[in-house]
Amino acid sequence: MSEEMGKHTHVLEDGTIVEHSHGHEHGHGHTHSHQHTKSVLNRLSRAIGHLESIKRMVESGRDCSEVLIQLSAVKSAINNTGKIILQDHIEHCIVDAVEHGDMDAIKELEKAIDRFMK
Repeated sequence: MSEEMGKHTHVLEDGTIVEHSHGHEHGHGHTHSHQHTKSVLNRLSRAIGHLESIKRMVESGRDCSEVLIQLSAVKSAINNTGKIILQDHIEHCIVDAVEHGDMDAIKELEKAIDRFMK
């Protein structure tokens, strides 16, 4: 996630980039601190490593059932990571958006949740 001139950018699970404003262009200078960023990055790195090992399993002709079990584990890890991101977003960005009457941020959250839940 990056911020520039009040804009907040998210890359969703399917690669869609969502950018919205939190109403910061009025100059109160709020910055978002996501307390779980390091944990999220660690979880993503582990999921990437796990996917690489699954790719090697497929390349070496491992049993399909084993591959599916490992894919299920990665899917679960990604879903849990998404929940942490969502929790952080609600606790920080959405609380701030509600305080500033930013209904666009809430609409964007609804869209992101809808995509994440598919």
